[in-house]
Amino acid sequence: MTIVNHPVLGDIECVRSWRSRSIRLTMRSDGRLRLSYPLFTSRSRAIAFAESRRDWIERTRQRLAERVATMPTINATDIARLRREARAYLPATIERLARDYGFTYSALRISSAHTRWGSCSGKNSISLSLYIMLLPEHLREFIILHELCHTRHHNHSAAFHALLDRCVGGNEKQLNRELRRYRIPREE
Repeated sequence: MTIVNHPVLGDIECVRSWRSRSIRLTMRSDGRLRLSYPLFTSRSRAIAFAESRRDWIERTRQRLAERVATMPTINATDIARLRREARAYLPATIERLARDYGFTYSALRISSAHTRWGSCSGKNSISLSLYIMLLPEHLREFIILHELCHTRHHNHSAAFHALLDRCVGGNEKQLNRELRRYRIPREE
């Protein structure tokens, strides 16, 4: 990985990868660019690709700036309260849902992650952000079921989505749309 300081686009994280089949440009939530490209592609060609996507970069950075401006904030007292609530609510809820739907998981970890609501490791250890407590209960359960489904399918394949959709009564798409309206707050 190399960081290229582009005069117009700013810092670009350039990653030459044997897994890449084509040039791919992504933007992180903080506005940084990541450019991955195949071994047979030169860095200059990859950067030229990024330059050709300048309009997309500007639009996306603008959307991110607007999103950050409207992102809710939270203070240390509220975080401590959420942590207590999460420790009281999440272990019993994940245990109940795992039992009701026939899932097994190895461990539960409650984190203060700001970038995702939850995750599931390859060893079926589930991590849930304490900020899940800011969501309505049906969305909390949806996230927990999403992570429990990863104990059977460690990807987002069609089989994974079919299983999750069955678990939520055919409402996966609707619940995902609803969940996208919520944002994890940033600390004051």
